[in-house]
Amino acid sequence: MKYFYYTRHGQTIWNVENKICGVSDVSLTEKGINQARELGNKILDENIHIDEILYSPLVRAKETALYISEITGIPVREESRLKEQAFGKYEGTPRNGADFRVSKRNFIDSYDGGETMLHLAQRIYNLIDDIKNEPGDKVYLLVAHNGISRVINSYFHDMSNEEYADFGIRNCEIRKYEF
Repeated sequence: MKYFYYTRHGQTIWNVENKICGVSDVSLTEKGINQARELGNKILDENIHIDEILYSPLVRAKETALYISEITGIPVREESRLKEQAFGKYEGTPRNGADFRVSKRNFIDSYDGGETMLHLAQRIYNLIDDIKNEPGDKVYLLVAHNGISRVINSYFHDMSNEEYADFGIRNCEIRKYEF
């Protein structure tokens, strides 16, 4: 059976401050660096087979992938389609802001200069389809963002709009998705 793994980047200062990161380039905190290293050690300790790490071009995901690779020796490659959703006017604002929570449930809202949920889903679904249809049994670890985790989860599971908008994973949590 073909499968891949997914993880969210390590903690950033904007995660601590409860701000929407989106496509803003925010580095890892010391805790985020440690989370990435711990995930690398978990992959080794649990003998999780991964052939290659694909990561978002945003610095928080790239740093996470590089720390994991440093520990595991797994090769890394940037994958531009894993970039987080652009949240337009909401970048840097509180994640639990009332206006943002309403907008996030509108799948064709571009947040005044951002990216709609439908456009985001198209690029992530295309990436997943490419992985699924790739010849061979290569196993990837995708390192990206919370918004990307929603789309990936929705590829494999039916979700209401509310469940989709509320879905998320913890920093450096690893999940396995099977086709």
